[in-house]
Amino acid sequence: MSQISATQVKQLREITDAPMMDCKKALVECAGDLEKAIEHLRQKGLSKAVKKADRIAGEGVIALSVDNTQAIMLEINSETDFVAKNDHFKALVAKSLEVAKNHHVESVEALYQAKIEGQSYESYLHGAIAKIGENIVVRRLAHESAKENEVLNGYLHANHRVGAIVKIAHTNPAHADKLKELARQIAMHAAAMKPVVLDHHAFSPEFIAQEKLALVAELEKENEEAKRLGKPLKHIPTFVSRAELSADILAKQEEAYKQELRDQGKPEKIFDKIIPGKMERFIADNTLLDQRLTLLGQFFVMDDKKTIAQVLQEKGAELQDTLSISAFVRFEVGEGIEKKQEDFAAEVAAQIS
Repeated sequence: MSQISATQVKQLREITDAPMMDCKKALVECAGDLEKAIEHLRQKGLSKAVKKADRIAGEGVIALSVDNTQAIMLEINSETDFVAKNDHFKALVAKSLEVAKNHHVESVEALYQAKIEGQSYESYLHGAIAKIGENIVVRRLAHESAKENEVLNGYLHANHRVGAIVKIAHTNPAHADKLKELARQIAMHAAAMKPVVLDHHAFSPEFIAQEKLALVAELEKENEEAKRLGKPLKHIPTFVSRAELSADILAKQEEAYKQELRDQGKPEKIFDKIIPGKMERFIADNTLLDQRLTLLGQFFVMDDKKTIAQVLQEKGAELQDTLSISAFVRFEVGEGIEKKQEDFAAEVAAQIS
């Protein structure tokens, strides 16, 4: 087995925030394989959910345009934050969004072929790159259009680094104006809370099983520290996603609560006032994965007693309408771009050798 270097240990620690010795042990056990070591630490509850791995590299901005019929969002990357604040770069972003909107483009490829000032957008971009003096890339483009019974809205954070689009489907066209503000609020929530998918239907059984191991290990580790400090312990869930909560499991849990109330001598006529709250708590305690990763399963930032799904249900009941989110998109500058590690000492040495 090859020797584990200090650089490898340092890299794993920076990614996972786990203790140094645990990082070294993980690398030894995984024969120096970084990805396996990360997963090893997660399943032992030693990684802080690989939070540092989410600190994405990459500069640039998100641009957003929304009207009643279409929403367009772009991610345009630059090499440095300095250029992203340059007036020429800002003008390029504005022009890019204008072209995308006017031509109703649905992909980066279509944008590059669109015409602007007598030339293709791609040629126009190359000219801007030459003027600005730094490589610039239109990395992503999202396009959503609204049908008759759909409303669109979006949110762009003030720093122009995070944006989201939300589309709500409904049945009564008269409610469009009232639902537009709700769509904006949910887009704001999505920008802040970083959901990855719409709901639990996107999860495979294998993914849920893997994430459950990591999540339970994380909670058990936190409970060790809480116990040491004399603090309340966190609940260790049996389930982590709504996908696991079958009708049979929910029915059995409801019956268990009824029996519990009977044992306490409570009259059955008040069960319907107690059981719904208990079932809501049971579902909340056993859907932690959904709360982390799904838009509908997250608790709404503007009312943390309700999930986004419950907010839609309540608003629908209020309007006597049926509401659902038919699409959502979230962009954050640099997501998934691996930052280049600069070794200035090596660079200088290479230039003077």
